Amino acid sequence: METTMTQTDTRNDLSAVVAADRAHVWHHLSQHKPFETTDPRVYVEGKGLTLWDATGREFLDAVSGGVWTVNVGYGRESIADAVRDQLVKLNYFAGAAGTVPGALFAERLIEKMPGLSRVYYSNSGSEANEKVYKMVRQISHRHHGGKKSKILYRERDYHGTTIGTLATSGQKQRAEQYGPFPEGFVEVPHCLEYRAQWDTAGYGRRAADAIEEVILREGPETVGCLVLEPVTAGGGVIVPPEGYWPRVQEICRTYDILLHIDEVVCGLGRTGTWFGYQNFGIEPDFVTMAKGVASGYAAIACTVTTEAVFDLFKDDAADPLGHFRDISTFGGCTSGPVAALENMRIIEDEGLLENTKAMGARCLANLRDLMDRHPVIGDVRGMGLFCGAELVVDRATKEPMDEARVQAVVAHCLSQGVIIGATNRSLPGYNNTLCLSPALTVTAAEIDRITGAIDAALTAVFG
Repeated sequence: METTMTQTDTRNDLSAVVAADRAHVWHHLSQHKPFETTDPRVYVEGKGLTLWDATGREFLDAVSGGVWTVNVGYGRESIADAVRDQLVKLNYFAGAAGTVPGALFAERLIEKMPGLSRVYYSNSGSEANEKVYKMVRQISHRHHGGKKSKILYRERDYHGTTIGTLATSGQKQRAEQYGPFPEGFVEVPHCLEYRAQWDTAGYGRRAADAIEEVILREGPETVGCLVLEPVTAGGGVIVPPEGYWPRVQEICRTYDILLHIDEVVCGLGRTGTWFGYQNFGIEPDFVTMAKGVASGYAAIACTVTTEAVFDLFKDDAADPLGHFRDISTFGGCTSGPVAALENMRIIEDEGLLENTKAMGARCLANLRDLMDRHPVIGDVRGMGLFCGAELVVDRATKEPMDEARVQAVVAHCLSQGVIIGATNRSLPGYNNTLCLSPALTVTAAEIDRITGAIDAALTAVFG
């Protein structure tokens, strides 16, 4: 008689779970050849920032679920309870109609985003960004005679894993072997002052001026949108220098170009404000978000627009193609917005924005202390609980550290029970930045343990 493994059986026989994973699961971003002789790591439980794997080993997670997602930490019963109650009441209806949590979360979200007014739900950051690209293209056809369809993106930024969003990948290794890509996507230069392309004072403004140069080269009448991360994430934790954002805003207004801020990583508190763009006084036309919106307790992504953008799809004409003809099947799930509501409540009630600023400052200070003792650290940068340390062979020449040696640091931290991240298989020659993004609940003791593990790893790998 066939039996089904219960949760109790699973806990008591995790070797069977690992075997099932090894035989049948295709892991993200993973080469599976090593799994022919080595078991994949399987995590089974989390609480706060602590994870336990199938062998019973304990880890401190300094990257919020591996991809900057679990902002309020693991084991939040109140989110799970809210999701369970909602699913029993109404689990789903397609987004052509409304639901109670969808309406209530949209209202709460807009309260945090002055100047914006409309929320379009989907289920991943890649999809949220695709929605913007489709909106821009449809606006081009409806209001510009098919012109102003080009979308500009920035070197080192990343916007998703679909073919469309990979066309805007400023991380060349992410896009390799997946072309050809659709036309009409154009790259602008990065703004990492540590890797300055111009020897000039006022680097921030100069880096923004480079965007204008691309616009003028392409023809302003052909450019519809500029998409940027407020702080570049997987491209090396890059905080745009002073003068950059005001000039970017000015350029977009001068040439009637819509400004799309990709908050998939920064959104919901990561930088110490609700959204990264709010650190810089930007007034975007589109804001996209996903990872931290519900801290991974349910799938949800949002494309948020101004009322002016929304109105571009409204008219009284009998045009059956005039509205935004798009659907996201799982954008109709009620679990996402109800989890997001409780996630937002936790951030507010526990003062996690304030904690993010304080613990982020501690993390950066600790990394700078390490920089004083480890010459392989060439630069430390970040904002809030979004911190990076770029490793180099030589500080004078800034020669990037080889990716394999950077990954050796990551591996050594893992051997100490601390999970950190690093740029990898993304930027040819520049996969050399250690990345930290612990949950917004992180304590001073946990910050010190994370940076202490990096200290030990740097000593072990480089002496």
